Amino acid sequence: MIQLQSQVVNREFLLYDLEKKLKPLGYAIGGNWDYDHGYFDYKIDDNGSYIFFRLPFEAVDGELEQKGVHVRLGQPFLLAHKYQRGLDDLAKDPNPLVNQFSEPQDKDASIPQKYVDIASNVVRELEATILY
Repeated sequence: MIQLQSQVVNREFLLYDLEKKLKPLGYAIGGNWDYDHGYFDYKIDDNGSYIFFRLPFEAVDGELEQKGVHVRLGQPFLLAHKYQRGLDDLAKDPNPLVNQFSEPQDKDASIPQKYVDIASNVVRELEATILY
């Protein structure tokens, strides 16, 4: 994981407005959200590793499922998950019919410099989209 500097940190927005601006750019709200916090994920690459630019947010005045909730943005970061090729013979899943994804080979894989450079451009685009 590599933290990235951005002017969006600690800024507050209506979650609905953020979604309208960020989804057309390729962002999705990641699956690891809860009632009070979540992440906008932007997939940079998936060639042997998933490389994500991740923008955390937390609810300021309610729960994320509520209409009109405001969120505060956190420190964006790059995240790499190196995934396994083929079958995951060591998986111990009590419900394999529902969860058919293999465990990552490395949940915090190293990130090549080229992705850090790409992420710098992603940060600039993010700031231009939601701040100006």
